Amino acid sequence: MLMTGLGLSSASLAAPRRDTVLEAQLMQHIRVLASDDFEGREPGTDGEAKTLRYLAREWFNIGLVSGTNTPGHEWFAPVTLIAREPASSSAIFARKGRRQYVPRDAMLMLTSGRRSMVKDAPLLFVGKGMAYRNPGTVSSRNELAGRVALLLDAGIDDSERQNALLAAGASAVLTVLDGDRTLDSVAARRRRSGYALADDAVGGDLEGFITREGAAALLQGSGRSVDALEKAAAAPDFAAQLLDLTATIEATSSETTIRTHNLIGKIPGRRPDAGAVLFLAHWDSFGRCGEPPAEDQICNGAIDNASGIAVLTETARRLVRMPQADRDIYFLATTAEELGLLGAHAFAENPPLPLGQIVAAFNIDSFAIAPAGTPVAIVGKGMTSLDAQIAAVAKRQKRKLVTSDGIEAYVRRQDGWALHQHDIPAVMVTSAYGDMARLESFFEGGYHRPKDDLTQTIELGGAAEDVAFQVALGRWFADLRRVPRRSERAK
Repeated sequence: MLMTGLGLSSASLAAPRRDTVLEAQLMQHIRVLASDDFEGREPGTDGEAKTLRYLAREWFNIGLVSGTNTPGHEWFAPVTLIAREPASSSAIFARKGRRQYVPRDAMLMLTSGRRSMVKDAPLLFVGKGMAYRNPGTVSSRNELAGRVALLLDAGIDDSERQNALLAAGASAVLTVLDGDRTLDSVAARRRRSGYALADDAVGGDLEGFITREGAAALLQGSGRSVDALEKAAAAPDFAAQLLDLTATIEATSSETTIRTHNLIGKIPGRRPDAGAVLFLAHWDSFGRCGEPPAEDQICNGAIDNASGIAVLTETARRLVRMPQADRDIYFLATTAEELGLLGAHAFAENPPLPLGQIVAAFNIDSFAIAPAGTPVAIVGKGMTSLDAQIAAVAKRQKRKLVTSDGIEAYVRRQDGWALHQHDIPAVMVTSAYGDMARLESFFEGGYHRPKDDLTQTIELGGAAEDVAFQVALGRWFADLRRVPRRSERAK
């Protein structure tokens, strides 16, 4: 046998044999789901109706049965969403009873409810707010109660600090946009993220944003400046400072009801009492997301996530052809993942089976990234008890399992995270995260943009291998001999 200088056979260096038939099947699903005719698969639109009709027909023809376990809602589990958009915003500031002028266009006030208001509340400067990230202490509640927390943006684009301050007792949070964020970008982000399940309680939290120039006007005549506040906040011994200012803030939101659906199918097992394995992928994208006069305004979501739905469907096709497993195997196509993982949360809050019976859940998202031969990585590694079993499957399948740098940053951005919050052991096992350079190139390019469509080259070599791996995972975790039943948990 011919050996190379590295001691490897020429056979071992050959490119992996590709399953071109499977790649063609995956591509056919993607062509349909990512076509302009489906208009970006936005929940509550004709694009949703076309998507779910196509998938339900495919799943029925494959041989799946309805997995809703509800005769009144076969296949389709209703999910009701509330979309909230900023409607009105006002803020009046005063010093010792005299109004302090701040331009209206320098401020934006937002609420998560229909209407929220605070009146004549003192302003408390909290710097970067890091001291309040573990809320609930008596001292923080005494300090923040009835006050508006004035917070430095500090180039940190997150909501955790604002949420921590509100949880710690602040009546409202007013953030100084001293970094790259603008009022327009904040408003646009709120419009994109202002969705919730209809059953979720409306919090009514009140958040405000003010430009650096607006903050300078707010502080004028007080003997303080934004620069001085930033310098104080940087001191190691910084403590919150009460300002001689009060705020009356009000914000309202408009609400729209969106009726959408999860699609649930299953392969019945011999021992349904022994639990179930769950595979899931989100079917939705952003609909018409481009702004006129752009010629292409549709977010087709070819990779994210027509490719995931294609992998889910072809995994189901292969599993249904195999000998009946011990456990039920469920297939879930979720709605509203792009709106905040809401379809996955809805599934967990109104499940077709007790959540404690799900021994493992495998999310499938944006798999059309890596070429054949790419190792697989676990998104959510270390968060469940599944890792050792997944490693055993990888060994049997001769798939290299790797740990990718930076993968933790993406754990919360996929449906597996939503299930994990409901104590379901959920991970994503994929070659797409086995090559982070390729994945990040997609994130920096077509991701969540009209460019994620059929005009780009869609790599399906790794996705086809991942189908085989998902099938192996399904067979392994549905086998009672390999994976004993989970202990019964409190329902």
